[in-house]
Amino acid sequence: MNNLIRKPFKYQQFNVVYWLIGINLLVFLFTSIFGSSFNIILEINNEKVSVPISRALAMIPLTVRHGWIWSFVTYMFMHGGFAHIFFNMFGLFMFGVHVERQMGSLEFLLYYMMTGILAGIFSFFVFFLTGNFFVALVGASGAIFAVQLAYAVLFPTTVINIWGLIPIRAPLMVLGFTVLSLFFVVTGGGGNVAHLTHLAGFGFGWIYFLIRFGVDPWRRLTGRNP
Repeated sequence: MNNLIRKPFKYQQFNVVYWLIGINLLVFLFTSIFGSSFNIILEINNEKVSVPISRALAMIPLTVRHGWIWSFVTYMFMHGGFAHIFFNMFGLFMFGVHVERQMGSLEFLLYYMMTGILAGIFSFFVFFLTGNFFVALVGASGAIFAVQLAYAVLFPTTVINIWGLIPIRAPLMVLGFTVLSLFFVVTGGGGNVAHLTHLAGFGFGWIYFLIRFGVDPWRRLTGRNP
């Protein structure tokens, strides 16, 4: 069983990062233009309901409870505005291209989709158990935070220039994002940003490295296993 879990894919490169960016942009354009006018018919409690596409693709705990489980995937391709999709896609491009080249396209796609889906599922249970039945979760941030973790684990000595001005090593960047997300979760700050989903992306990315690759991210991030 362990050998099956860790069996590597044949290394291939087909630029999955660019495909993901393209799909995100197409979905954003479509929902921006037709989000409120293009409806789909779905069934809730044996009744047919007309739902705007922008709501049908978001992850909303109440609708997931009614069987809209596809939203654990589709929420990753929905975004709440230009700034939201710009920074997410910029992060995916900045870090994802290097991670994909290191992992291979199939491995990267599995990593990206699995961490994003699991972050969505985790968020669903937290929202539902805390009574946030109507919150709409959208965005690729959970998966992209996992990609940032992967970048730091795979390239722990790389120095990144934040805003082109502040040099910082990749592991410190990951630590900084984690601390910020934890701070906002504890204090309830950060506006409408799903910081808990970000942390879940980090967490599931960490678990993926442990289980799939047998790599301890902590040892890589701290330079104990370069």
